[in-house]
Amino acid sequence: MLQLTPLLLWALAPAAPTAVQEQPTWPAEVQAALERAGENRAELEQAWRTVDAEQRDGLAFLLEFMPQGDLESLTSEFLVEHVTYAYRAWEAAPWAESMGEQVFFEHVLPYASINERRDAWRRDFFERFSPWVAEATSASEAAAILNNKVFGEVGVIYSTKRPKADQSPYESIEAGMASCTGLSVLLIDACRAVGVPARFVGTPRWSDDSGNHSWVEIWDDGWHFTGAAEPTGMELDRAWFTGRASTAKADSDRYGIFAASYKRTPQRFPMVWRPDADWVHGINVTARYIRSVEPLPEGHGRLRIGAVDRNTGERVPAKATMVVDGEERDLGVTRDERYDTNDMIEVVLPHDREVEVRLRYGNSFSVQKITLNGPEHLHMALLDVQLTEELAQAEIERALEEGADRRAQQARERLETKALTLDGVEMPIWWTTFGEEPEGGHSLWISMHGGGGAPAQVNTQQWENQKRLYQLEEGIYVAPRAPTNTWNLWHQGHIDALFDQLIADFVWGYGVNPDKVYVMGYSAGGDGVYQLAPRMADRWAAAAMMAGHPNDARPEGLRNTAFTLHMGADDGAYDRNKVAESWKVKLAELREADPEGYDHWVEIHAGKGHWMDRQDAKALPWMAERTRDLRPKRVVWVQSGRTHERFYWLRNPSPAGGAKVVAEIRGQDVHVLEHAGVERLEILLDDSMLDLNQDVRVIAGNEILFAGEVARSKDVIAETFAERWDPRGVWTAKVAVELPAPGE
Repeated sequence: MLQLTPLLLWALAPAAPTAVQEQPTWPAEVQAALERAGENRAELEQAWRTVDAEQRDGLAFLLEFMPQGDLESLTSEFLVEHVTYAYRAWEAAPWAESMGEQVFFEHVLPYASINERRDAWRRDFFERFSPWVAEATSASEAAAILNNKVFGEVGVIYSTKRPKADQSPYESIEAGMASCTGLSVLLIDACRAVGVPARFVGTPRWSDDSGNHSWVEIWDDGWHFTGAAEPTGMELDRAWFTGRASTAKADSDRYGIFAASYKRTPQRFPMVWRPDADWVHGINVTARYIRSVEPLPEGHGRLRIGAVDRNTGERVPAKATMVVDGEERDLGVTRDERYDTNDMIEVVLPHDREVEVRLRYGNSFSVQKITLNGPEHLHMALLDVQLTEELAQAEIERALEEGADRRAQQARERLETKALTLDGVEMPIWWTTFGEEPEGGHSLWISMHGGGGAPAQVNTQQWENQKRLYQLEEGIYVAPRAPTNTWNLWHQGHIDALFDQLIADFVWGYGVNPDKVYVMGYSAGGDGVYQLAPRMADRWAAAAMMAGHPNDARPEGLRNTAFTLHMGADDGAYDRNKVAESWKVKLAELREADPEGYDHWVEIHAGKGHWMDRQDAKALPWMAERTRDLRPKRVVWVQSGRTHERFYWLRNPSPAGGAKVVAEIRGQDVHVLEHAGVERLEILLDDSMLDLNQDVRVIAGNEILFAGEVARSKDVIAETFAERWDPRGVWTAKVAVELPAPGE
């Protein structure tokens, strides 16, 4: 019998199948692109191998005309996703057949419009926006829908304060603002994501040298235009700039109108924000815009009117009128910073006709006589604007209204997930509603469960108990589940931010009254109340601590927040009963020394241990009678646990543990009565606290730190509103002072 050696066995064994690496034949244009890609060639080859065979024509187009920087940097994953979802959108679009392959290649498939950062937006936007246009029967209808909805959905507004002009879509979303350039890029990408052919259009300068502008063109059996974030209902080919565009110059690189092209053309697209860039191509489309508006009557010109605050350089909404032959005509209101720089009031007038233009904003007034003697005249009035109390209130109302629907929708969407997540920490929530909604909105009750330092299932069971623990006469009762299972589950640093988000979401999503927000907790939840009630006192109308212990919390910060404490007399674990007695004494002493502060009620329940047989529930009607006072005359601020930069109307830009400030308003003076560990203090003010039409002083000891006028400011309004999205927590003025070292 033949004995087979291992070597012979190996030699006689059937050969294992060998994977054959696909060796594609590169089209000439792709081969040229690969050769230019340098070290990034492998990524581009991988993209070619990954996309479906029928999609390679599209990828070949992208590679052939791809800018050099993109050839050297874009990944296979990036390109495959863009190509795959572009074809998916094309296949789903009812207008795909009329579009044709070449229009798809040039105006749907490209991943960028100009020189913006290359974002992987395609799949995200396809999934988010496709349902909106599912019933649209034309590219024009789909584009109009997107222009009406996208900017509110993603939270982006026009602003000259945007970080830069040429923002990518996600840069604009992150900033919450964009120029006409960034807005146009965002709308184009939204359109392309759902199969609508779109391109970037603009002029380097208007014909009167007053500025540049960008907008969007949509292909629907021909090109149509629209202003990004400036929808005109469901119609295209209407915009405030049509008159301006009609005066463009077709033979001028400076005053012409150009459409950006992904495909190489002999024309460079002129980018005023990046004049050195020669790798974005364009097409001169001026002729179509010149023909789009009827010419001015012979002997007439356009008067363009705006108003600017001389002190800040920002445009303001001034009421405009014009006197012609002794008759005053109402022209409306000039555009402010929410609108494009070139969006102005326009009036057609005969040459050599003298008119008087009047502009008023608050106490500022401008009158100027103007005579046109050419096709255009720009009148930009400079106003010495000082916000009056009424104008400041109008700014607050505008800030609250702007994007209110978007904020409400986003808040409801977060809350309906039954969990809040911030910085990777998730807090599940449960809530129910009691009673009819009163005028001003429901109250909000945050109720923290016990447990802590126990297995997850124990804390979850405590959460289930907390859901049923209390009944309200009225209000939204929220029982959050602690994000962790540690002993200090309710006073770790992430809780403050999560509760801020929780409050803001219920205020905007369900109309909760921000001055009727209450916090309470039992056992470990009571531990949290001891900590959170003083350090977040300016969020609460009242707080209730049940059966907890304080972990070195301090009560001084409760000066303006009602606080009730309930403890079983026999609850001796961790000396809870003894500590509760000591807090009873401390609160009484604080009240005696400051009779207008430290509203409190402490009850030690005789014969009760850790479980008080629901006798602690009597705290709820006591709390419900209290309302938050966000502008008290006196503030006592002691930093403990997690530090905060703002407390009531005080701000400490560099907070530190243990820092203390006591400040009081007396007439027109703000007195810093005590301070320790604080070098710089910002004092937030408005007309409800003192008279901003008169001088204000800030005094520490015998030293006057500030004396003079405190101007109302739109920046302060925007800044304080954005800090917490608290409709009541918006101030109109600010004073910053350097504090002397204690004892000086």
